[in-house]
Amino acid sequence: MVKESVMRNVKTGDYGAAVAKIDAANAEDPNLEEVKGEKVPKELLYGKRMADMMEETYPEANEVLKLAARSQHIRRWEIPRDSYPMDRKGYLLWRTNLKGFHANLAKEILESSGYDASALQKIDDLINKRRLKSDPETQALEDVVCLVFLKYYFDDFIAKHENEEEKLIDILQKTWKKMSPKGHEKALSLNHSERALALINKALA
Repeated sequence: MVKESVMRNVKTGDYGAAVAKIDAANAEDPNLEEVKGEKVPKELLYGKRMADMMEETYPEANEVLKLAARSQHIRRWEIPRDSYPMDRKGYLLWRTNLKGFHANLAKEILESSGYDASALQKIDDLINKRRLKSDPETQALEDVVCLVFLKYYFDDFIAKHENEEEKLIDILQKTWKKMSPKGHEKALSLNHSERALALINKALA
């Protein structure tokens, strides 16, 4: 079912131009992350990791779904977490507003790259995670978000919360619930660190 849905035909625009514009927007991130001795703009790196994971997990995905993955965090640094109250309510409001911000930027890029109104609506729905449990494309995007977290960012998160095992297990369980069976399969095939794998096993026990 997922495979059929992510292969759904869309009226395409200039995919290469859209990718270049998304990457150019993310390349302006002043926050840098070191990878193999090279400092790379954080959100540019994240976007490419999302795109690669989408290709690995859902190679049959259509252009709009692939672009949604690449633009998941587009220009995220413009709305920092500390611009909202540092409590649960502030966090949820920040996350909600971020989704709208990313979706609007992605729509502007797709429109300028020749995509039609249906493609613009679709990328808006995807990035805002509408119909997560009923739309296989939105579920595929959520799988990729979770997989990128587990592959590239979970070990750093563990280091920050080393003495909070209960919290780490809770986050893993919530992450697992967001994913499809295909996402679960892919997650278990990742090359996890020893500590991460131990936590995953505890979370799934």
